[in-house]
Amino acid sequence: MSLIEIRKRSLTIETIYHEGGPAPAQPLKMAASCAVIRNPYAGRYEPDLMPFMAELRSLGTLLARELVDTLGRDEVEVYSKAAIVGVNGEVEHGAVWHEAGGWAMREVLGEPKAMVPASKAVASAGYRLMVPLHYIHASYVRSHYNSMEIGIQDAPRPNEILFALMMGTGGRIHARVGGLTKDQVSVHDGQR
Repeated sequence: MSLIEIRKRSLTIETIYHEGGPAPAQPLKMAASCAVIRNPYAGRYEPDLMPFMAELRSLGTLLARELVDTLGRDEVEVYSKAAIVGVNGEVEHGAVWHEAGGWAMREVLGEPKAMVPASKAVASAGYRLMVPLHYIHASYVRSHYNSMEIGIQDAPRPNEILFALMMGTGGRIHARVGGLTKDQVSVHDGQR
């Protein structure tokens, strides 16, 4: 029997045309693909979460492919992942997404080296979570530090988990606070 039982999914797309200054040549697009599933461990302690984490790779691949289909694989420059665990679960039930969601995005995007940032919380239905994003090839590219809000009004219910992946097509519009730029990435270690 599968540990993954999806109640609903959502896809949110933001298109940002300007941030109060001149419009960029191309608008920034950011998207979040979410799935709300039954938490197989709600209300009880489970010492071995590894089978759940392994099975979640298929869900991660589903969400990552949806984002790539939406934005275009060669257009993606930022990414992140998040989990909101319903109140009958524990934060560790969301932590399984670190490997499953991150692995899926790396595989679908051709193995970028930068760590995949993340955010997680235990919360009630309707909770909104601000999730950090950054450049897929080097974590220290300051122009690409951004965030995106995720959440679904009726999720997660107490015995559910909302898992999300986010991708975007670039850095902040009008980024101008210095630091490493994407064209200066040279070490290719996922950091600089």
